[in-house]
Amino acid sequence: MPRLRQFIFLLLTCLLVLSMQKGAYSQFRKAQIEPPAREAEAEEEVQAPMTADEGADKNRFYDPRNPDHATLQKGEEMRTQLPLDKRGAVDWMAALRSGAIKPRTDLTNSKPHQVLNLDIILKNTKEMPWVRFPHNSHTEWLACSNCHDSIFVPKAGANEISMEKIFRGQFCGVCHDRVAFVTHNSCERCHSVPHANSKQWW
Repeated sequence: MPRLRQFIFLLLTCLLVLSMQKGAYSQFRKAQIEPPAREAEAEEEVQAPMTADEGADKNRFYDPRNPDHATLQKGEEMRTQLPLDKRGAVDWMAALRSGAIKPRTDLTNSKPHQVLNLDIILKNTKEMPWVRFPHNSHTEWLACSNCHDSIFVPKAGANEISMEKIFRGQFCGVCHDRVAFVTHNSCERCHSVPHANSKQWW
């Protein structure tokens, strides 16, 4: 008797599956739950890439539902008080050196900046001028631990840097093209050391 019950149960299960495949219960498969429109927009805003050239507010950096939204300084207002480069983006180094901004070393600003005056010349640039990486302009507001060892291995030749990787957000691209100046609009700011085979085309 138990075997007969098992057989009947198995038979009914198979019939149910077959009938669903033939569309007998298709009305159940058509039902879909749509997310609320506002939540879908919020997801798009979070996923959209933010670049250094996008100085405008456009509600991408602020939540208009925040009760203090009206009191927060907006991006365009901030930009009017900072020096801009020749392309109209904020020149953060000029802002730092002019005193327009004063970055803290930490939340309490209790530690002094440890500025390292060391230039690294990267020569694997083919016909482009070599790249001068100035440690001082980076360590004037960043601790060494921001980059070493998670982004750059502090050893000559240990980092296989390429423009493709930078554009994909690796190496220099962790900050540049996102917070710091946009690389593909500012070649000369990095490729600043001419050599015998270089062509300065900008």
